[in-house]
Amino acid sequence: MMSSSHGHQGIIELGEGSSSSSSRSSASAVQVPATHDHPDQQQQPAQGQLSRYESQKRRDWNTFGQYLRNQRPPVPLSQCSFNHVLDFLRYLDQFGKTKVHLQGCVFFGHPEPAGPCTCPLRQAWGSLDALIGRLRAAYEENGGLPDKNPFASGAIRVYLREVRDSQAKARGIPYKKKKKRKSIPMKPNNESSNFQMQSS
Repeated sequence: MMSSSHGHQGIIELGEGSSSSSSRSSASAVQVPATHDHPDQQQQPAQGQLSRYESQKRRDWNTFGQYLRNQRPPVPLSQCSFNHVLDFLRYLDQFGKTKVHLQGCVFFGHPEPAGPCTCPLRQAWGSLDALIGRLRAAYEENGGLPDKNPFASGAIRVYLREVRDSQAKARGIPYKKKKKRKSIPMKPNNESSNFQMQSS
């Protein structure tokens, strides 16, 4: 069991939620304690202007690294497993801004509650989903092997799916998959076939 004692010094944002969640009334940024980068990291000159995504991915990676270092005992990145990632996602919930109604709440299943309640705030599913995508890419960019990427584990996908489904029920927001368009069978074009026959 990992220790839950972490230094809480300020808050930074861990990025935008996925586009699929942007239209919903949920917090789009993952809130976590600010990390303190090493001086040599801060003084490195930026080679060209980093995109918003790249800048966010770097901050996310530094924050996760700080989280591992704050464990008792500290966890080397080489020993990081999907269990550490799951603990990290649960740890982030305390900084969430999305109200997730409990089953006993009178507002359970209502997307627009008529009043306040004591239900907890959580990280929005879309924010966690986007965060994992950035960390999965950062892991391999920082020398991690794709087949050992803890962020790509099936357990992470299961966890995110459970968070999505539970938040959908609690907040009355359906998460529907986009239906693929059915391919319409092409009818033979008699005119074109006649033209080909005549011209041959």
